[in-house]
Amino acid sequence: MAGGETLAAAPNQDERQPHKATDILYVSFCSTSPPLWPEAILHGFQHYLVMLGTTVLIPTSLVPLMGGGNEEKAKMIQTLLFVAGINTFYQTLFGTRLPAVIGGSYTFVPTTISIIMAGRYSDIVNPQEKFERIMRGTQGALIIASTLQIVLGFSGLWRSVVRFMSPLSAVPLVALSGFGLYELAFPLLGKCLEIGLPELIILLIFSQYIPRMMRSDIFESFAVIFSVAIVWTYAHLLTVSGVYKNSSPKTQITCRTDRAGIIDAAPWLRIPHPFQWGAPTFDAGEAFAMMAASFVALVESTGAFIAVSRYAGATPLPPSILSRGVGWQGVGILLSGIFGTGNGSSVSVENAGLLAITRVGSRRVVQISAGFMIFFSILGKFGALFASIPTPIVAALYCLLFAYVGSGGLSFLQFCNLNSFRVKFILGFSVFMGLSIPQYFNEYTAFKGYGPVHTGATWFNDMINVPFSSEAFVAGSLALFLDVTLHKKDNQTRKDRGMHWWDRFRSFKTDTRSEEFYSLPFNLKKFFPSV
Repeated sequence: MAGGETLAAAPNQDERQPHKATDILYVSFCSTSPPLWPEAILHGFQHYLVMLGTTVLIPTSLVPLMGGGNEEKAKMIQTLLFVAGINTFYQTLFGTRLPAVIGGSYTFVPTTISIIMAGRYSDIVNPQEKFERIMRGTQGALIIASTLQIVLGFSGLWRSVVRFMSPLSAVPLVALSGFGLYELAFPLLGKCLEIGLPELIILLIFSQYIPRMMRSDIFESFAVIFSVAIVWTYAHLLTVSGVYKNSSPKTQITCRTDRAGIIDAAPWLRIPHPFQWGAPTFDAGEAFAMMAASFVALVESTGAFIAVSRYAGATPLPPSILSRGVGWQGVGILLSGIFGTGNGSSVSVENAGLLAITRVGSRRVVQISAGFMIFFSILGKFGALFASIPTPIVAALYCLLFAYVGSGGLSFLQFCNLNSFRVKFILGFSVFMGLSIPQYFNEYTAFKGYGPVHTGATWFNDMINVPFSSEAFVAGSLALFLDVTLHKKDNQTRKDRGMHWWDRFRSFKTDTRSEEFYSLPFNLKKFFPSV
């Protein structure tokens, strides 16, 4: 060294790695700390608005294929809302006790369409009779399929599977539970850009920019309500001013606020009841196909539950609690079959994303939203009013909500050693194949009209095609398999996987915070022990 020169002080460890890994994400309200009642009610209504998208889109796509009209669509939406309210309430009370909304699932749609296309319904001339017969067949398949999650959950078998999960294998599962739903976001928004794009821009302004400028969290907390109210009003002004008067029928259905046909068809007062379409019918092949869809929904919900626990400010889910939640989700599918929703139940990914936007992970808020679901499902006209929100507005919400869930999965990378080539391979390969394989299956189906597996047995086709069409299922299953089979039993590999971060959350005994978040209320623990 030249005279007068000195070595710069070496940076300490904190300077080299300034961001500490955090097993609990700090939010405004965690699952056990509710906001004041007026604020909680508004947040609950916001959750109700968000879950309406899936609740409306599924019947809109299925009912016309089943032979039903606007009246049947309105009744199916009411039933989906009613059952979702019940399922959400007891999941927050007896299941994982996380603020997770349990609603309709797109995973069950392909199997339901296979039931609709079954040959035994093709000769039915009366549309009303055809709708009811198909609905009864779907009910029977859902009732049998529900036993899969009930058995895996309450027996503790799913707990044994989840114990093999590490932060490394959780990354692809949770990330693609959000990112994998990209087809429901901007592609649907693009069908009416003049409505969808303003909604996306205004939502970004209210949720991300205004809170920083005004140093207030009110716009961030209620960004969905503000943005939907503004753009919905704007869309209605476009409708009444005659902008779409000479547009194509497809554009009018997508953009206009008076083309849903739900409000006129919905009854003023109606309480959905069990077997409202008649006694369910059972077919072994359809039951097996629906079981495959139920298993895919189970895997996807596992990723969504993990994301919810993260954004609710709770500790990582103990395997026993996750298994208990899966068991109660199976009961939810059973109720879907009994009431005749035409669709199974799973954790609502969009509502998990809403927890991140609002930073309110309160259990009470989601229970209030369950009350809104039940209330507006009974008062049909009022519920139909909110259900008539144009699809591009809902799709714009998804752009942000699904993105938050996906980034929640990426947050588990902080527990992994990204300098390990083993970790890089498992992450890269599982995510890449999780996107590539479903893309192949979906493109093949869109071009040919049937999936790559095409035999004479439709139920067998669905058992293979449906799982491999799910990004979260493919990526999560592949990551878990590689993580376990490429595992060396040494401390370094264990640290690379991030297992040392999750060790203390394996049971209640190792971290008292888990008891606070997930224990059953009152003396119910002796009736529903942690499986």
